[in-house]
Amino acid sequence: MKVVVTWLRECDVAPFAACFAPYPHVRLWDARVEGKPWPDESDGEAAGLLLTGGSDIGAPFLRQPVPDPRLVEEPDPARDAWEFAAVERALSEASRLPLFAICRGMQVLNVALGGTLHLDIPGHRGEEQKFGNLQPLRYAPSVPAPFPCVNSSHHQALDRLGAGLRAEAWHAGDGVVEQVRLDGPPFGLGVQYHPERDPLYRPLFDAFVAALR
Repeated sequence: MKVVVTWLRECDVAPFAACFAPYPHVRLWDARVEGKPWPDESDGEAAGLLLTGGSDIGAPFLRQPVPDPRLVEEPDPARDAWEFAAVERALSEASRLPLFAICRGMQVLNVALGGTLHLDIPGHRGEEQKFGNLQPLRYAPSVPAPFPCVNSSHHQALDRLGAGLRAEAWHAGDGVVEQVRLDGPPFGLGVQYHPERDPLYRPLFDAFVAALR
């Protein structure tokens, strides 16, 4: 049994359970409800870290000034504390765990590595977009382009990249970063969109599971 540690909102439990259903040898360990800092030895060593979507990172965890507190929406201090500690542990020399970071998760990864965020960007939430939340991508020349459009919906985005991260894809219109890669090892992929919401993105989960320690 491989254990992937994570923190899931209640609304995300079912979508991620469906995403990992094809991998019966993988167990998701949800810190929100299981209430321990890391899996017990009885659960085995953690094999990977999954960072998922959610509310904004609280101002005390950001590496930048916050000129207007209203720019940070519904912060969750308990989640912030757990996820930033989890990233530090996962990327430590002793662990070097594969990591998959989604939406807020990509922002957490970036900030944990010393990066900063755009705290409010227009036009990237579903209700602000003329054609729903499908957003066209522009990929780096050396990166395969499997998804010409992605289901991205957010109001914050990466600004200065954290140490060891490189951008792989951007919004084709305004250049907002939509995908990053950790210069590995370990495996580290961050996406601003939501692969848990559509089977189209199954290859991303395949790659993450294949990399689990």
